Amino acid sequence: MNPERTTLLQRIVVGVIFLFAGLLFLRHAMPERHDTDFDIAAFVALPVQEGGRIKPADTVARTTLLVIANRTTVRDGDERLGAAEWFTEFSLDPARAVERPVFRVEHPEVAGILGIPADERMYVSLAEILPHFDTLRAQWESIPEESQLRSSYEAALAKLRDAVGLYDSLSHAYTGPPVLGRADTGLRMLRRALNDRTNLDPDSEEARTVENALSLFAGHFTRAARSTALSTIPPLEGGDEPLAEWSNLGSVLLEATQTGELDPLAVTYAEMAAAYRAGDAAEFNSRIKDAANLLAARGHAPAGKIAFERFFNQLSPFTYAAVVYLLVFLAAAASWTVWPRVFANTAFRLMAAAFAVHTFGMFAHAYLMGRPPVTNLYTSAIFVGWGTVLLCLFLEKRFRNGLAAAAAAPVGFCTLIIAYHLSFTGDTVEVMRAVLDSNFWLATHVPTVTIGYSANFLAGSLAIVYLLRDRIFGGLPAPSARLLEGMVYGVVCFALLFSFVGTVLGGIWADQSWGRFWGWDPKENGALMIVLWNALILHARWAKLAAPTGIMQLAIFGNIITAWSWFGTNMLGVGLHAYGFMDAAFFWLLAFVISQLACIAGGWLPRLRFFNVRHEAATQTGAAEKLSGQSTAG
Repeated sequence: MNPERTTLLQRIVVGVIFLFAGLLFLRHAMPERHDTDFDIAAFVALPVQEGGRIKPADTVARTTLLVIANRTTVRDGDERLGAAEWFTEFSLDPARAVERPVFRVEHPEVAGILGIPADERMYVSLAEILPHFDTLRAQWESIPEESQLRSSYEAALAKLRDAVGLYDSLSHAYTGPPVLGRADTGLRMLRRALNDRTNLDPDSEEARTVENALSLFAGHFTRAARSTALSTIPPLEGGDEPLAEWSNLGSVLLEATQTGELDPLAVTYAEMAAAYRAGDAAEFNSRIKDAANLLAARGHAPAGKIAFERFFNQLSPFTYAAVVYLLVFLAAAASWTVWPRVFANTAFRLMAAAFAVHTFGMFAHAYLMGRPPVTNLYTSAIFVGWGTVLLCLFLEKRFRNGLAAAAAAPVGFCTLIIAYHLSFTGDTVEVMRAVLDSNFWLATHVPTVTIGYSANFLAGSLAIVYLLRDRIFGGLPAPSARLLEGMVYGVVCFALLFSFVGTVLGGIWADQSWGRFWGWDPKENGALMIVLWNALILHARWAKLAAPTGIMQLAIFGNIITAWSWFGTNMLGVGLHAYGFMDAAFFWLLAFVISQLACIAGGWLPRLRFFNVRHEAATQTGAAEKLSGQSTAG
C-alpha cells in the first residue's frame, strides 16, 4: 500500500479509537437525563442516613438495586427505569412499585415455588412473590446459618429472602407505614386527631375515641420505627454533627403522637409523595426545594460531600476505566501483528487515560470513606488493578512495544470487574470493622501487601504474554524474549520485597490488635506462601534450575497462589480475616485457577503460527540487551 495512504489510514483508525474513548467519557460525565418533568435528580440528591453514614439517596437507589436485581436498571416490558427513577417510584408510590419486576430469580426450584417457568424470565415483582410468601417463609426457616453448608437451592432461597428483607426495610421511608394508606391522607388524619386531642374535653367520649385512634397509630409507628433501615429526618439540633443519629419516619410519627407536634420535614415528604402520585410535577419540584431548605437549615444541604458522592456515582469511573482497559489490550495485541509502533503508542496513551480515571475513582472513594484507599475486599480489588497498571506504565513508557500494556490491561479490567461484582453486597463505602479501624495500620500494612499482590499478578500476566507470543503468535523474537524475561525477573523481585515487608507489617499489626505476631491464620499462611513462592522463582532462575519458559510457568502459578491468598482464604469461614463464603466468588476463583493451569500447560505446546507476527523495531534490541544484562548481573 502507498505509504501516504497507510499513514492516513493509521491516523483514521487511531482517531476513531480515541474518539470512542472520549465520547464514552462524556457519556459518563454528563448528568443523567430523565424524560419527565419531575425533578428526579433533585430528589435522589437529598441526603439520608443508612448503614451508619450520611449519603445521597442516589447511593441507596443504586446499591439497593444492585443487591436485589444485580443491575442498576429495571426493565418492565418496553419500559426501562434507571436506579433514580425506580427509587423515586419505590419511595413515593410503593403501591405501584410492587408491580415492578426487580427480584432476580435464577434457580428453577425457586421459580417453581413462584409458579413461573424457569426458562421464561429471571425477574419477578413483589406482587408476584406475596401470594407464595407463606411457602417461602417455611422454606427460609430451614436454610442453614452457615453459608458453606447451603445447597445451590438454599443459597438462591437465602438470596431472595435477603432481597425481600432489604426491600421491606427501605420501603415507606418517605410515606410512613401502610396502615396510613396514602401518606398525605394518613397524615391529615393524624394531624386532625392531634388537634382534636388539644381542643376536646379530656373526659368526653370524643376525646377517648381520639386517644384510641392515636394508640392504634402509635402501635403501627412503633413497628415501622423498628423495621425501617432508612432514616430521612435529621435532628433539629446538633444536625451538623457527622455521627448525629437521624430518625426514620416511623419514629418521628410515633413521637408526634406523644408530643402533639409533627416534624415539618415529615409533612413536606408526605406532600411530595402526594404530588408525585397525582402527577403534579410543579408541586413535586416545589416540595423538593422545601425539603432541601429544611435539610440545609439542619446542617445537611444536598451539597459538598453529598453532591460529590452523587457526581461520583454518576461518573462511574471504574466502569469507564474497565472498558478502556479492554481497548488497551486490543490495541496492544494488534501491535503484534500490524503497525507495531502506532498501536503500541495508542495502547500506552489509552492506558494512561484509563489509569488517570482509575486513580481519580480510587482516591474519590477514599475521600468519601475518610479512610486510606485499601480497607476491604472491594477497595483491594481496585487497588490491585491500579498498582499493576502503574507499574506497567513505567515499563511501557520506556519500551513502547505493547508488551507491558497487554499484560496490565487484563489485570486492570478483571480486578475492576471483581470490584463491580463485590458491590452486589451493598454500599461499598461501608463503616469499618472494629479490628480494621486503625488509620495507621491501614495506611501501612494493607497497601503494602496489596502492592505485593499487584506485582505478583503483573509478573504472571507478563509471563502469559510471553507464552502467548512464543507459542500462539508464531514465536517470540529474541530481543522481545530477553526483554520479557528481564521484566518478569524485575517484577518478581519487586513483588518479593513488598510481599515480605507487608507480611511483617501485618504481623506487627496482629501483635498490636490481637496480642500475637503470628497465629497461622489462613490469611497469614497465604501471605507467607506468596513470599516463599517468589523466593522459589528467584532461586530457580539464579541456580538455572528452570529455562525461561519454566520461569514463566512458575510466575503464572504465582497468580494462583496470590488469588488464593487474596480471595480464597477469606471464604474459608475460619480465621480473623474471613468475610464469609460466596458461591459466585468460589466459582470464578475456580475458573481463574483452571485458566492459569491451561496457560501453564500452553508452555509445553509446539509453536503455532496462527498469526504473522511483526517483529519489533531493531532499535529495541539494544534496550532489551541492556535490561537483560542488568537482570543477569542482579
